[in-house]
Amino acid sequence: MLQHGPKRPLYVPLQNILTKSQHQNPIIKTQSLSQEGTKTPQNPPNRFCSEKKYGHICDLLLSQTRSRSLLKGQQIHAHIIKSGLQVIPLVCHYLINFYSKTQLPLLSRQVFEESERKSSTTWSSVISSFAQNEEPVLAIQYFCRMIGENLCPDDHIFPSATKACAILGRCDVGKSVHCLVIKTGYDVDVFVGSSLVDMYAKCGDIKEARNVFDEMPQRNVVSWSGMIYGYTQLGEHEEAMRLFKEALLEGLDVNDFTLSSVIRVCGSATLLELGKQIHGLCFKTSYDLSGFVGSSLISLYSKCGLIEGAYRVFDEVPIKNLGMWNAMLIACAQHAHTKEAFDLFKKMENAGIRPNFITFLCVLYACSHAGLVEDGKKYFALMRKYEIEPGTQHYASMVDLLGRAGKLQEALSVIKGMPTEPTESVWGAFITGCRIHGNTDLAAFAADKVFELGAVSSGLHVMLSNAYAAAGRYEDAAKARKMLRDRGVKKETGLSWIEEGNRVHKFAAGDRFHVRMKEIYQKLEDLGEEMERAGYVADTSFVLREVGSEEKNQTIRYHSERLAIAFGLISIPLGRPIRIMKNLRVCGDCHNAIKFISKLSGRVIIVRDNNRFHRFEDGKCSCADYW
Repeated sequence: MLQHGPKRPLYVPLQNILTKSQHQNPIIKTQSLSQEGTKTPQNPPNRFCSEKKYGHICDLLLSQTRSRSLLKGQQIHAHIIKSGLQVIPLVCHYLINFYSKTQLPLLSRQVFEESERKSSTTWSSVISSFAQNEEPVLAIQYFCRMIGENLCPDDHIFPSATKACAILGRCDVGKSVHCLVIKTGYDVDVFVGSSLVDMYAKCGDIKEARNVFDEMPQRNVVSWSGMIYGYTQLGEHEEAMRLFKEALLEGLDVNDFTLSSVIRVCGSATLLELGKQIHGLCFKTSYDLSGFVGSSLISLYSKCGLIEGAYRVFDEVPIKNLGMWNAMLIACAQHAHTKEAFDLFKKMENAGIRPNFITFLCVLYACSHAGLVEDGKKYFALMRKYEIEPGTQHYASMVDLLGRAGKLQEALSVIKGMPTEPTESVWGAFITGCRIHGNTDLAAFAADKVFELGAVSSGLHVMLSNAYAAAGRYEDAAKARKMLRDRGVKKETGLSWIEEGNRVHKFAAGDRFHVRMKEIYQKLEDLGEEMERAGYVADTSFVLREVGSEEKNQTIRYHSERLAIAFGLISIPLGRPIRIMKNLRVCGDCHNAIKFISKLSGRVIIVRDNNRFHRFEDGKCSCADYW
């Protein structure tokens, strides 16, 4: 069953709402009064008069719809009611569309309910109004009502129904709509087929999306974009890029949604050079000014370590949507530009942009990675002002903030005060704090709570194992790892990669398969000697295995990020920063070692791990050793 939203008050007839004076900015002539001071009798419009009159009224409504002029549109609506033209289905269609475009879907519903004759166009308009204005439950309800009245949906109604299913994430309902599409023969229609591809992709059923896509006799930009988006969401970057290339070869005129998806692929895979080329394509097609493309470009440059590029894109887009503000906020937070993040939040409020739950996640993240406990508490409390109930992610951010700052008991109080049961992410944040501050007792308490949750991710098991190993409790660490093996789950392999030219070079710890591995290892040997002379001492406590000290030294020296940095030093020209990406957190010893490398080599080294960016320059890191 579809879940209903909050109960809405019963609506009143629109005649009671539209009481604004016709003298206020009048744009149409109203009914005149007779000499006796009474209204001229209002007769139902005859066919000749009404056709001429309602044609003009429809043109006026369309004009106000395009200009989004609510007051003038309501004046026209008042005149329609006085003239008795509301009985004409086409006029109702234009009225419903007007309220839809002015983001008043419930007024669209009132017009629909008060119309005496409901044509397929009227049904199409009201269902579209709900789907376009984030009222998906109503869209599905009215779609079902229409079918119940033995009316057949068409190529305009089906896309609205599938869009509503996509918003709800209800693939099961979407499949029912798909069955009806096949029964009515609309599966060969390009618009209906494209909407089905988009729906399945957004619901995460990429296999079904691809089946519909492959069977389409004709495809348009929506179907191509839906498939590319679906692969992007699932992290299948190579397939997304292959489809994009195929679409360009077929001469498809891509839109801002297509470009936004492809740019996100480049950002996730840190393909900076390719991302720049697509940015150039956006510029040529004028899509660089789109809010969707703008937020993706900000994410691209941020994830590739070019925060300056992200600022430039943000400043160049004249009309910024909420997605752009959030993208810039998270970029500032990841790059330790905490003051800039706070300034952005203030500018956002001043611009009249209402923050959402993602906005507060961004500022809490910024507070957490700068150790600003009081600011974090302030923003957490500010959510109530905007009527946003903190979710588990917000609580996880607060626990992370307090845990990193060493306030473990306070973090535990936040967990106990949660209105819902703490999730894996909440306990994971707490265990991270325990690990940083060496509190194995609280970590063990948290571990017991984690095991009560049932099946959890491999990352959390590894975190527990590492916490035990760091405290020298190797038997407990072994038990945690055995539990992973018993469930058939493998620990994620630590990888680092670097883009050089048109290739991405990937490294694992102790890797010896690269074609230039001999040069890489020689570079590390030379660096090791220089670093020791400069005062570097390896911290082998980060090797969480019960092995000898010499083996620990050898293990830590050839971590994946160090191999990638050595490759960057021998292959990337002087003057250009070395950008390294890592899928796991950088260990403390490597963090210290990279500071020495940046000082001795005179190079800027930017490392993105799974949590944030570290910019190493002249022996210092942008995180100020707080991460």
